[in-house]
Amino acid sequence: MRRALALGVVVLVAATARGLGADEAPLRGTGLALGFTLIAAALVGSLFERWRLPKISGYLIFGLACGPYLGDIISRPMARQLQVVNGLAIALIAFVAGLELSFARLRPRLRGMIQMGGATLGLVYSGLFAVFWLAWPWLGVAPGAGGVARVALAALLATVVASFSPTVTIAVIAESRARGPLSELVLAIVVLADLVLILVFTLSMQAVRWSLGQAAPGDVSLLARLSWEIMGSLAFGAILGAAFALYLRYVGRELTVVLLGLCVLLSAVGALLHFEPLLAALAAGLVVENVAPPRGDALKEAVERGALPVLVVFFAAAGTSLRLDTLGTVGAVVCLIALLRAALIRQGCRLGVRASGADPAVGGLVWMGLVSQAGVTLGLAILVATEFPEWGVQLQTLIVALNTIHALAGPVLFRMALVRAGEIGRMDEAPEPEGRAPASA
Repeated sequence: MRRALALGVVVLVAATARGLGADEAPLRGTGLALGFTLIAAALVGSLFERWRLPKISGYLIFGLACGPYLGDIISRPMARQLQVVNGLAIALIAFVAGLELSFARLRPRLRGMIQMGGATLGLVYSGLFAVFWLAWPWLGVAPGAGGVARVALAALLATVVASFSPTVTIAVIAESRARGPLSELVLAIVVLADLVLILVFTLSMQAVRWSLGQAAPGDVSLLARLSWEIMGSLAFGAILGAAFALYLRYVGRELTVVLLGLCVLLSAVGALLHFEPLLAALAAGLVVENVAPPRGDALKEAVERGALPVLVVFFAAAGTSLRLDTLGTVGAVVCLIALLRAALIRQGCRLGVRASGADPAVGGLVWMGLVSQAGVTLGLAILVATEFPEWGVQLQTLIVALNTIHALAGPVLFRMALVRAGEIGRMDEAPEPEGRAPASA
């Protein structure tokens, strides 16, 4: 009750401050956006935790409710200013994911993970492609396309819709402090699938260019750029991870500050060099965990201290970009595609269990961790809309609406699966007293 009352007071103060013009100057607007979001979204997240729901769902709902498309307490300029933490948050989340992937622990199950992920992704992609190709005239995206162009466009749309969300998956695992076969299997599948789908997306974009007469058959510039981004990102992250591992071993002080500095380097410098922060940070975490594993709980405590404010702002900012108005434009089509995608994911996981010999008790829950979609999916849609404005905008509208559904439903489903698998820690079983602040995101 006290947290709900505090939330109401914070929202009232922020709305009053914005009404008095506190958001008009850039610095004041940024301070208001960050301060309001950090306090209010954290309160909403703690309320969701008490209701046995993921805290990141609370952050997303807060951003949606207070964002420019509903409550408008956070205006569009303020929402843009919140994006300043995006690169840092993605790098931090991916670094934590790398710390959870111990090759020594996963080696006996790695082959089965790849088999299950391959079977699941293969069925989801092929099923979506077949349906999109057959139903293309009714999707509202370049309905007049035919022949080779229709095949290429259906493949491109299937790639974007099939994508998962490593960011949300990792965040749910981190905030729940979950560890076990289910969380490890889901994490491995979404990371590997992300790499595969980025490659398939690049090939699909090239095929669309060729089918529309916008690229020469010998044009390999996009493939060369893809190779640089993937291999360069992994190498860049591995180098920084090795340096951080040396710091852990021989210095080991002020780890929270150094960790956040590492994530800033991974995101900011990586972006300048056209590296992918998600891959670079994942590689850094893998090196730290598998080459020079940290001793004791110092690094874990540093991650918990540094993650909370970053994740609160990041997911609240993501919530401000969710647009319920797009559901009114393409609602029926989007709901059908969302149901089809969920059904294909579930059936694909069943096929994957049979192909890999995984434990059915665990494999039967994996699909619930693969529903989420977030930043990567939106990024791919933006690339399409930028390059093909005549029909790409319609595709982007479709994807934004899909992303809204999956971003809200996915974390809840995944947490339900972790609870059923018994991988939620004891701290989650007993919420903290009303007067105490949560320890981590």
